[in-house]
Amino acid sequence: MRHRINDWDNAYANGINIPQGDRWPGAWVEPARLYREELATAGRAKLGLTYGDRTRNRFDLFLPESAPSGLVVFVHGGFWVGLDNSYWSHFANGAVKRGYAVAVPGYTLAPENRIAGITIEVGKAIEAAAAEVGGPIRLIGHSAGGHLVTRMICTTSPLPEAVRGRIANTVSLSGLHDLRPLINLSSNARMRIDREEALAESPALLEPMPNARVTCWVGAAERAEFVRQNALLAGIWKGLGAETEAVEEPDKHHFNVLDGMADPDHPLIDALFA
Repeated sequence: MRHRINDWDNAYANGINIPQGDRWPGAWVEPARLYREELATAGRAKLGLTYGDRTRNRFDLFLPESAPSGLVVFVHGGFWVGLDNSYWSHFANGAVKRGYAVAVPGYTLAPENRIAGITIEVGKAIEAAAAEVGGPIRLIGHSAGGHLVTRMICTTSPLPEAVRGRIANTVSLSGLHDLRPLINLSSNARMRIDREEALAESPALLEPMPNARVTCWVGAAERAEFVRQNALLAGIWKGLGAETEAVEEPDKHHFNVLDGMADPDHPLIDALFA
């Protein structure tokens, strides 16, 4: 069946298309706070570590009970214009229970920053976290964060070679991999994506670094554009030599697709540690 998108805002709108979707992101605030408090009390949280001079150039680091086997970095979403790293702390639990340290960075949002600038900041955050924790690095990001973590494993990644060489796997969770459609959104007044930036910052339009491994994971009940963007990167990068997988998790929408991150036995965590 032929289909043309006429309402781009609706095509990428999550909350209004999910029953009781207005519960998020507020539903994450309290469990995230409690998780930070629990690990801080146990001496297993380093909060507000700096990686740069700007206000949001901070990351929280959550530690397992014994010496970490490696590092997971989770990059949050919010269409590059909203939220901060405090909403997502509890989603570190699955990887922490697997014996990894988990860094959750913030970054300077648009319109104060451009997406290209956010890419650079996230690279610096990962580099700083990698200096705190040895071993392999695994990246996972949600929505705009899915864009940012896959951007880290492009040949034009801002990461230094020493850090790139430690990246064992990447998971893009409901990621945005081709930025060109987002130029059509009314919210682009804040994102400020133009064609030049879309071409330079879209992972689907770039080449993966050698030996890149990525799982593109999306909720099967998400907006069709998120499902399409998910399959897009996995398909293109497979043809460019990367090891890729595309997963559509049944009955999950754009917000509850994150829930698997908190469960060390969930298939999403298995994919991250594959």
